[in-house]
Amino acid sequence: MPVGTHAVDHLLPAAVPVRFVAEDGTAVEPPEGYQAPADEQLVEAYRRMVLGRRFDRQATALTKQGRLAVYPSSRGQEACQIAGVLALREDDWLFPTYRDSVALVSRGVDPVEVLELLRGGWHCGYDPAATRVAPQCTPLATQTIHAVGMAEALRRKGEDAVVMAFIGDGGTSEGDFHEALNYAAVLQVPVVFFVQNNKYAISVPLAKQTAAPALAYKGIGYGVRSEQVDGNDLVAVLAVLGEAVRHARTGDGPFLVEAHTYRMDAHTNADDATRYRENEEVERWESADPLLRLETYLRGRGLLDEEEIAVAEKVAEEFAARLRDAMNADPESDPYELFDHVFAEPTPQLREQREQLASELEG
Repeated sequence: MPVGTHAVDHLLPAAVPVRFVAEDGTAVEPPEGYQAPADEQLVEAYRRMVLGRRFDRQATALTKQGRLAVYPSSRGQEACQIAGVLALREDDWLFPTYRDSVALVSRGVDPVEVLELLRGGWHCGYDPAATRVAPQCTPLATQTIHAVGMAEALRRKGEDAVVMAFIGDGGTSEGDFHEALNYAAVLQVPVVFFVQNNKYAISVPLAKQTAAPALAYKGIGYGVRSEQVDGNDLVAVLAVLGEAVRHARTGDGPFLVEAHTYRMDAHTNADDATRYRENEEVERWESADPLLRLETYLRGRGLLDEEEIAVAEKVAEEFAARLRDAMNADPESDPYELFDHVFAEPTPQLREQREQLASELEG
C-alpha cells in the first residue's frame, strides 16, 4: 500500500529556516515546537563566541607566521560551532571536520592540541577517548559513518549518550553521507547530523552541488527527521539542536539539522576566494554576523552590558596570548618518529630509509 502523507509529515523540515532573532538583533516569533534556551546559556554562548572568534583570528595569524601548515577559518560560523557544543553533555561524542577547531576549543580541548594536526603533527594532538571528540576529519563525510558506528556501540553498551557529526555542505554530496543516513535510520541510533551549509564547497557554490530546495530535505528519503535553521542565529541553532539531541537521546532515532550560514574568509589560507565570489556577497553576509546579532539581542534584553563585553574580550585576548606563546615555542621532535607506527613490523625498505636518515644526521 502507498505510504500516506501523515507518515512523512513529521520528518519534514520547516518551509523556511527556523529563526528566533532577526539579523538586526530583534526578537521574532519562532515556530511552535522549539523552546528558547535559558538566558544564562545565551550569555555563556556569547562569551564562547567572543573567545572562539579571537582564537580563529590568532590561528589565521599563526599560519601567516609559518607556525601552522594550513588553517581553515570558521569566521562567521561561530553560532554553529558554539551551539553544537552547548547542545551536548560531557559524556556525548562529537565528530568534527577540519573546519571545526572553534568547536573543539569550546568543548575544552587544549587549543595547542587542537592545532597539532594543522601544525603538521603525525596525530590529531588530543586524546579522543578522554575528550569524547573524534579526530578532526579532512576526507569529506567519512566521519559520518564513524559517528553512526559509535552511536550503535554506545547503545549496545547501554550508555545514555548521543553522537553529533558535523559536516559541511560539500560533504553532503559524498556517498559516505548518504550511507550514514541510511545506516542510522535503519538502526535508529542516537546520532545528530549537523550540516553547516556555508554556501561553498571550496569554490563550488551550493547551486552547482544540488538542486534540492534545502539540504535538510536529503534526510527524508532515508526516514530521518530533519530541520533547517538560520545558522547565524545562535538562539535558534541552540533551540533546534537541543530538540535534535533530545530526539536522539530518548530513542526516537537520528536527526538531520541544516544550518544556513556563511564562510566569511577563504576556504583556507591557501585559497583565493576573490576568484569565485564577489566582495558584495561577503559584505551582505557581514551584516548578518552571528556574534554581532547575539550581542545586540542580549543588550536589548538587558542581559549584557559594556562591562561584561569588555571582560569577555579581555579573557579572549589573554587566551590568544597564551596560545601565541605556546605555538611560538619550537616543539621537540624526534626525526626517527617518521618510521614509527607505519607497519607493525618495519619492512626492509623502511629499515633502509631509517638507516639512510641516520647516516645523514650523523654527517
